Amino acid sequence: MMNTGRSFVLLAAVLVLFGTNVFAENSLEQSGKGMKIWFDTGGPVGGTYNTIVQNGARQAAVDLGCEVAFMYSDWSPQKMVENFTKALSANPDGIVVMGHPGDDAYAPFIKEAVEKGIIVTAADTELPGLMEKYHTSGFGYTGVGNYARGQALASEAVNRFDLKKGSKALVWGLKSQPTRGLSSKALIETLEKAGLQVDYMEITPEIDKDASLGTPIITAYLSSNPDCALVITDHGALTAQLENFFRAAGIAPDAIIGAGFSLSPATASAIKSGYVDLVGDGQPYLQGYLPVLQIVLTKRFGFSGLEIETGGGFVHAANVDLIAPLAKKGLR
Repeated sequence: MMNTGRSFVLLAAVLVLFGTNVFAENSLEQSGKGMKIWFDTGGPVGGTYNTIVQNGARQAAVDLGCEVAFMYSDWSPQKMVENFTKALSANPDGIVVMGHPGDDAYAPFIKEAVEKGIIVTAADTELPGLMEKYHTSGFGYTGVGNYARGQALASEAVNRFDLKKGSKALVWGLKSQPTRGLSSKALIETLEKAGLQVDYMEITPEIDKDASLGTPIITAYLSSNPDCALVITDHGALTAQLENFFRAAGIAPDAIIGAGFSLSPATASAIKSGYVDLVGDGQPYLQGYLPVLQIVLTKRFGFSGLEIETGGGFVHAANVDLIAPLAKKGLR
């Protein structure tokens, strides 16, 4: 998968530089000129995570010369499907979805889109069944495998902080969602395999939309579980709120290991202050940029869908100073 992704990015760079006819001299027209793409950013307007995704898609639109219309779903799978039908009725050249609703929920609508000649591709959360079926029509995936990312973060936390068997951990996630929930499932299974005692809380739709509403939930949990050694939030916006959560619960910096996903200015600040210790970085900017590029390449050159792994390792106190300036600019 990684080699495919690198080859794709290299090829994409060549195509962007040389325009619609790679081999023609003086052909500098933008490859996406005249194209219209609808893009579901997944979260709410101004959300910490999906704003970075949107920034990537906007830059792709500038670089490629296409037009991108953004949709916002408040992380609601039902609203994502509703937004897809809205985009479908506009008959654009392409639609970018996030896979939270799952293959079955999207299947009839994506079938209709492909039959109409609309290119569909996914970001953030994979749709493996639909990608396999419509791969040759440009359906790809840009992001991180959800189970793999959960497994990697949990393993890194156990090893980096030398967590002992019997230590208590909280996973706050979205296990109920068909594909998106694989990340939470992997977190739980990996921690339990390492011998930790794991409590799980499901993120409610209200908190999924507005992470700040989670304060009374986490403070109540920590008050009842003073022996909790590790809190992992399987949600970028909740990770950005970890410092506020711990402060509200009267938890001092570094008293509990805080971990989660997706960098943001608030998360970078929390790493520096000692309230967040480890962040899995899926590089959401690329999850905005590359799906737009995928649609343009398929439309102009007939490329099939490509699966691109955007996982960029981990951010922590030792490397945050290098990345924090980019987070402030909405790039990481």
